[in-house]
Amino acid sequence: MPLHVPPAPAPALRSVLAALGSPTAVHAAHTPALRTLQGPMSPELPLPVHVLDRITNGGRPPRTRLTGWRFLIRCGDRFVAAADTMLTPDGWAFSHFFEGPYVTSTERALRQAEAISAPLQARLLSVPELYMLTLWLHGAVGADAASGLPAATDLLIPLAPAPPGIAAHRAHPVSELLPVMTHRLAPAQVLATPA
Repeated sequence: MPLHVPPAPAPALRSVLAALGSPTAVHAAHTPALRTLQGPMSPELPLPVHVLDRITNGGRPPRTRLTGWRFLIRCGDRFVAAADTMLTPDGWAFSHFFEGPYVTSTERALRQAEAISAPLQARLLSVPELYMLTLWLHGAVGADAASGLPAATDLLIPLAPAPPGIAAHRAHPVSELLPVMTHRLAPAQVLATPA
């Protein structure tokens, strides 16, 4: 399989396993699926979550920063929820469980990515200004999953729901999608610029 899912830091995985084993954490979660399903649940497919910052028309390259690791939670033969971890001063810690469209959308995008013949490293890329989450398929398979910028030839698969005018579940080269995202943000930036 050419799709490479990087290993998560061991403390991040341990924190999710501890949360799954904690009746308090599971029952306090806003995830009915976790509270009602019977049977063992396991965290799988860890994906580093990067946030894309500084999208501007000024020609400056955007920055990314690692904000956490996301695990899809499997119960039986399907993914029912996800768990996020975050980096704290003491290391990786469990953040929260959630369910909803991004869980099934992430699974679908990963299946799409597996059909691509080139070797790629799977990551998630969040664009908060557009309320957008994408599966980022990084061409440098052996790269440190915690760092790096999207290369022009990397692929982004927007997860559903995607912002209006951006096709979900279609693989876009970064060189094509980044200008679209920049254009989408340009009117807001122009309005925010003092006269």
